[in-house]
Amino acid sequence: MKRSIINFIKEQVGLLVALLFLIVFFSLKSQYFFTYSTFITILNQIPHILLLATGMSVVLIIGGIDLSVGSVLGLSGAFLGILLTKNYSLPISIFACFLIGIICGFINGFIITQWHIPAFIVTLGMLEAGRGLTYLFTNSITQYLSSKLDIISEPHLMGVRFPLLLAMIVVLLVHFLMIYTPWGRHCFAIGAKEETAHLSGINVRKVLLSVYILSGFMASLGGLLHCARLSSSDPNAGIGYELSAIAAAVIGGNSLSGGKGSILGTMLGVIIIATLEVGLVQISVPEPWKRVITGMVIILAVIIDTYRGRIKLFRKEV
Repeated sequence: MKRSIINFIKEQVGLLVALLFLIVFFSLKSQYFFTYSTFITILNQIPHILLLATGMSVVLIIGGIDLSVGSVLGLSGAFLGILLTKNYSLPISIFACFLIGIICGFINGFIITQWHIPAFIVTLGMLEAGRGLTYLFTNSITQYLSSKLDIISEPHLMGVRFPLLLAMIVVLLVHFLMIYTPWGRHCFAIGAKEETAHLSGINVRKVLLSVYILSGFMASLGGLLHCARLSSSDPNAGIGYELSAIAAAVIGGNSLSGGKGSILGTMLGVIIIATLEVGLVQISVPEPWKRVITGMVIILAVIIDTYRGRIKLFRKEV
C-alpha cells in the first residue's frame, strides 16, 4: 500500500505541484480561499464531472472519443425527473436513468464497431440527438424534484456529501479494472495499436463496445448525482460538460492518441479544473477571462502531452 502511494506521487508529481501552485496563488490573492469550507465546496461540486471524465479517460485510452456524454447526462437526468414527478418509485426511476445511459453508449459503440465510422462523428451525432430528445421529452421545462433525491444528496461526513463518496468509489473501481484485469490491459493494448491487439487474439470489437457502454453508464450516473445536487432535472444540464471531461482527462495525463492514461491522474485533473474555477470566482475574474484562462490551461496540457510523447519516442530511437 505504501509503495503504491509512493508510485502514485512519483507519477503525478507534476499535477500535484500544479495543484499546490493554484492553492498557494489563490490563497495569496483571496483571504477566503484557504478555508475548509472552500475546499469542501470544490470537492462537493465535482462528482458528476469526475464520473464523466473517468468514462472519457477509458475512451481516450482505447484511442476513441465520446462527445455525447454531456447530452447523455442531460437525457438520463430528464428521464429520472419525469418518472419521479409521475410518482414512480426511486429504484425504478434510477434504473431507467441508468438504462438510458447504457442504451446511448451501446448505440455509439455498435455504430462505431459495426460500420467503422469515426467515433468523433458518431458521438457528435449522439450529442445532438440526445439533447434534442431531452428537449422533446421535457418540453424544455425543468422538473423540480423537491426532496425526492434527498436520500442521495443529504448524507454527509464532515461536510463531504454522499455523491462525492459514491463517485470516488466508482473511480477507484474503474482504476482497479484498468490496472489489474485483462479487460483493462486489453484497453491499453487497443489504444496503443489496434491491429496488433487484434492479431494477438483480443476481441477488439467487444472491448470497444464495452468501453462506450461504460462511458454511457458513467454519464447516466453523473446525471443522477447532478439531479440530486440541484434537486431538479434541467433539460439544459450537461451542456459543455464533454469539453470539461476531455480537459480533465488530458490534464490528468491521458493521451489523445490512445494507449496511455491514468484514472487517478484524471481525478487530479478534475480537482485542478474545479480549483481553478472556484479560485477565479473568488478573485472576481470576469466570466470571459475565466473561459480564456481555462482554455489556455487545456491547450497547455495538450502541448505538454505532445512534448512528453515526443521525448519518449526520441529516447526509443536513441
